[in-house]
Amino acid sequence: MEEKNSSSNFIRNIIIEDLESGKHDSIITRFPPEPNGYAHIGHAKSIVLNFDLANEFKGASNLRFDDTNPLKEDQEYVDSIKEDVAWLGYQWDNLFFASDYFEEMYQRAIILIKKGLAYVDDLSVEEIRQTRGTAQGEGKESPYRNRSIEENLALFEKMRNGEFKDGEKVLRAKIDMASPNIIMRDPVLYRIAHATHHNTGDKWCIYPMYDYAHPLEDAIEGVTHSLCTLEFEDHRPLYDWVVRETEMEHQPRQIEFARLNITNTVMSKRKLKQLVDENRVDGWDDPRMPTVSGLRRRGYTPEAIRTFIREIGVSKSNSTVDSQMLEHFIREDLKLKAPRTMGVLKPLKVVITNYPEGEIEWLDAEVNSENPEMGMRKIPFSREIYIEQDDFMENPPSKYHRLFPGNEVRLKHAYFIQCNDVIKNDAGEVIELHCTYDPETKSGSGFTGRKVKGTIHWIEATSALSAEFRLYEPLVLDLEEEELEGDSKSFLDRLNPDSMEVVEGFVEPNMKDAKPQDKFQFFRHGYFNVDPKHSTEEKLVFNRIVSLKSSFKVD
Repeated sequence: MEEKNSSSNFIRNIIIEDLESGKHDSIITRFPPEPNGYAHIGHAKSIVLNFDLANEFKGASNLRFDDTNPLKEDQEYVDSIKEDVAWLGYQWDNLFFASDYFEEMYQRAIILIKKGLAYVDDLSVEEIRQTRGTAQGEGKESPYRNRSIEENLALFEKMRNGEFKDGEKVLRAKIDMASPNIIMRDPVLYRIAHATHHNTGDKWCIYPMYDYAHPLEDAIEGVTHSLCTLEFEDHRPLYDWVVRETEMEHQPRQIEFARLNITNTVMSKRKLKQLVDENRVDGWDDPRMPTVSGLRRRGYTPEAIRTFIREIGVSKSNSTVDSQMLEHFIREDLKLKAPRTMGVLKPLKVVITNYPEGEIEWLDAEVNSENPEMGMRKIPFSREIYIEQDDFMENPPSKYHRLFPGNEVRLKHAYFIQCNDVIKNDAGEVIELHCTYDPETKSGSGFTGRKVKGTIHWIEATSALSAEFRLYEPLVLDLEEEELEGDSKSFLDRLNPDSMEVVEGFVEPNMKDAKPQDKFQFFRHGYFNVDPKHSTEEKLVFNRIVSLKSSFKVD
C-alpha cells in the first residue's frame, strides 16, 4: 500500500498560510513526551503528525522529553520512547530535555517575580485547590498573594537552596483569581520535590510545572507550531501568558487537535502503568497492550500504523475509531509481505493407512499466492499427519464439509483423503483417525476428476515442529470512553479474563529458521509474529497479530 504523507487537514492549511504569508521561512515541530511511561498508539498519532508535517515542508522536528517530574520519570521510559520513534520510521533533528533548560526557566521565573507577576505561596496543594473556586464562582486570593517582590525573591532562592520541605511552599503566577478560566487563577509554576532526577541528579529540588515549562521549552527551541490535544485548549491563554510575560524572544503558536480514541482500548498511561505494576500483563510490551512496543511485539508494522494514523486524519472534534480499522491496515500491509504456511493449533493425529510406511515426499506450494515473486516452498508429506481437531466431527450437522466418517476432503497442497475409522480412548475421546488417500488427486498434477467441498490444512507428523500459539482478544470488555478514563477499581473490574488463549500445536519443519519478529500467514488462522521475548530455538512462540477476515470496510 502506498503511503500518503500530505492528506489535507486544518493544521497543514495553517502551516501553508504561515509560509505563504512570510510569517515563517520554515517550520519547527516537536514531539514532547513525558518520560513517565511507554508511548502508546495515541502518542503515535502525535509522532506521525509532527514528523510528517516537518518532513513535508522541509522543516525540523525535535524529540523533547518533558522531564519536569522526577517522582514519576525514569531513564527506561526515555530509552523506550526513543526506540519507538525510530521504529515508526522517524529521525529527530534534535534531541532535547526540559531539564536542559532548568536554569533558564528559573531565571525567567525571577523576571515574573520582579514584575510582580509571581509570588511564593505557603498554602498547601489542597488549600490552593479549594480557593481556586469553580466555573460558577470566583476564586479566593491567597493571604500570601501580596508579599513584596523582595520577600518573594528571597523565599524563591531559599526554595532553590533546599531550605523548605516538600509541599511547604510553591511559586504561583499572579494573574486573575476572578478569571472565568480557572486555569488562569494564579496557577502553580514551581513546587518543591527533594528527589533525584534521571538527568540532573540532585542539582535541583524545585521543579517547574508542566504548564510553565512547556511553553518555555517551545520558545527556547524556536518551535513554530506547537501541536497538542484538545484538553490543552483551555491552557492556551496560560501558554501565551508565560511566553509573553517571561519576555521570550520567540512566540510559538499552540494548535489543538483531537486525540486518538479507539474502541475497547485504554489510552491512560496511569492505567497502563497500573496493569504493569500489578502484573496483570506481561510488561509494557505485552501484545495486548496498546503501547507501541506492545504492538511491535504482537507483530504490527510501522507502515500499517502510519497508514492507519494518516487515514483517520486530524480534526478539532473528539471521536472514537473502531479498532477493526487498525486491524484492516495490518492485513493490507502483510497480505503481500507475509509468507504463507500451515500450522495446526489443536492437533488430531491422522494415519493414512494406504500410504507407504517410511516414505516421505516433498510437495510444492507457493510461498505467497498473492505475490508469486516470493517463489515456492517444499512441504513434507507422509503416512502420519496432524489436522485441526475442529476439522473433524463424528456426527456432523448438515452442510458440514470437513472430515467425518465416510467423507472425503482435500488436504491443502496435497491429496484427497477419506475418513474410514475413528480411534477413541477409554473415556470415549477421539485420539486418532484412520484414513485412505487417493494418489491420483495430487494437488498441481492436473487432476480433473471428482470434486470435494472441503479443504483442510495439516502438518506432517514426523518432522513437525512443536510451537506455542497465543491468541488475543481485547484486554478490556466493551467500554465507553468515559468508563475507560474512570476510577481504577471499575476499570480493573472490566478486564477481559479471556484476553489471551495459549494453545500448543505444530508448524511446518521449514519454520526452524524463523527469527523473532518474522511474520507469517497461517492458513485459515490469521497473521502471526514470532514472539521476540519468549520464543527460543527449542520452542517457537507465535503471537496472533490479527485474524484473516473482518467485516470492516474502508471507504
